[in-house]
Amino acid sequence: MSATVAEEVPVSPLRLGLERFARNRTAVVASGLILLFILGALAAPLIAPHDPADADLFRRLQPPAWQEGGEWAFPLGCDSLGRDILSRLLHGARVSLLVAALVIGIAAVIGTLAGLTAGYLRGWADTLISRLVDTLLGFPYLVFAIGLMAMMGPGLHNIILVLIYKEWVFSCRVVRGETLAAREQDYVEAARALGCGTRHIMLREILPNVLSPVLVVATFRMAYVIIMEASLSFLGLGVQPPTPSWGSMVADGRDFLVDAWWVSTLPGLAILALVLSINLASQGLRDAFDPRLHHA
Repeated sequence: MSATVAEEVPVSPLRLGLERFARNRTAVVASGLILLFILGALAAPLIAPHDPADADLFRRLQPPAWQEGGEWAFPLGCDSLGRDILSRLLHGARVSLLVAALVIGIAAVIGTLAGLTAGYLRGWADTLISRLVDTLLGFPYLVFAIGLMAMMGPGLHNIILVLIYKEWVFSCRVVRGETLAAREQDYVEAARALGCGTRHIMLREILPNVLSPVLVVATFRMAYVIIMEASLSFLGLGVQPPTPSWGSMVADGRDFLVDAWWVSTLPGLAILALVLSINLASQGLRDAFDPRLHHA
């Protein structure tokens, strides 16, 4: 009599994490909303009903379609120059998402390499990088950005550079801490015993094991970068007209909050929805992929 023993097929951590994430309805809905923003931004030139820079003073402060005096040709109304708000929201999303993606992507690479170097090599490299990180963290983020933008001048390229100047320190701190712990692990000691070089150990052995917290931190920081870009644009130091930006759209309507609430409120709600969705999705990713939260 033969007995069949069922062999358990090991499940990858990635699949387990995705299954946990899929069970988090809030995070899934938030991810869907983020995807909607991204698709809207990518397709803005195709789906925007009007040119975002097309002004017509005869439509000045025209209300949304559901209010008296509105029309469905301009469903969200018009601003103080008669420009279609829906079209400007769609094109403004391109700016916010582009700035966030470039800043977080470049800053994460710089911070990861700096953190690996500081955490593994220690010595003067760790001292130099740690002191630089501490110095940058000593400045309030917005004040630091305003000062640099005042010196460099407004514009899309400058706002990306200014935000990168400080954003990399957050990834650096996380990676340095993880590297300090990883460099004492058995697999790193085994690589040293086999004669592997410093570069191999840092990039092949340690880096894959510290990427998970970096990705979580990067998604959280993306929401903050979007707020920073909107804040600088609101102050007139970010993206300049006629390029639409959510921050500058909020600033354009601050003198009409009572009579034309839609000019500032709608871009403000867009910022709120996107930032909140990113935070909820990031929290879901952390809960799904953090092994310390799951003991099974």
